[in-house]
Amino acid sequence: MGHFGEDLRRERESRGVTLETISEKTKVITRYLSALENDDFDALPGGILSKGIVRGYVRTVGLDENTWVERFVAAIEKPCSPDNDENWTEFVQNVSRSRPQAQGTRELGMRWAGVALLALLLVGFGWAVWHYVSGHVMAEAVQHPAITSTATATPVGDESR
Repeated sequence: MGHFGEDLRRERESRGVTLETISEKTKVITRYLSALENDDFDALPGGILSKGIVRGYVRTVGLDENTWVERFVAAIEKPCSPDNDENWTEFVQNVSRSRPQAQGTRELGMRWAGVALLALLLVGFGWAVWHYVSGHVMAEAVQHPAITSTATATPVGDESR
């Protein structure tokens, strides 16, 4: 077997079908059909759309869809061996492009400044509540000493002491 695209073109030409005919029947632009025949899979829309283009192409030409879709999938899934430095480099570059970029140091500093400000506000609020509550408890003790200290209070009606 040759390359996928070459074999596909050979089958199409042997049946006398033009790319324009396939394009008219499948509503797929000829640029994609040419890319398919030239094994330029990166020019195709990708995923399930590419498989649909292959299905429409081979159906119009009169070929078995499942066989040709399997061949297409095998052709686009080139194994990446560690021996091939070019594939490894491409893999690493694709991974770095697909990951979100690290946030700038200024943005990170602003985020931490916001966290610190929030912590200070919470501590300040806690201190204010504690100060308010403890101040009221002390004020109550000064205003009503009999309520807080029963040991020194004289019982009512007991004037003999």
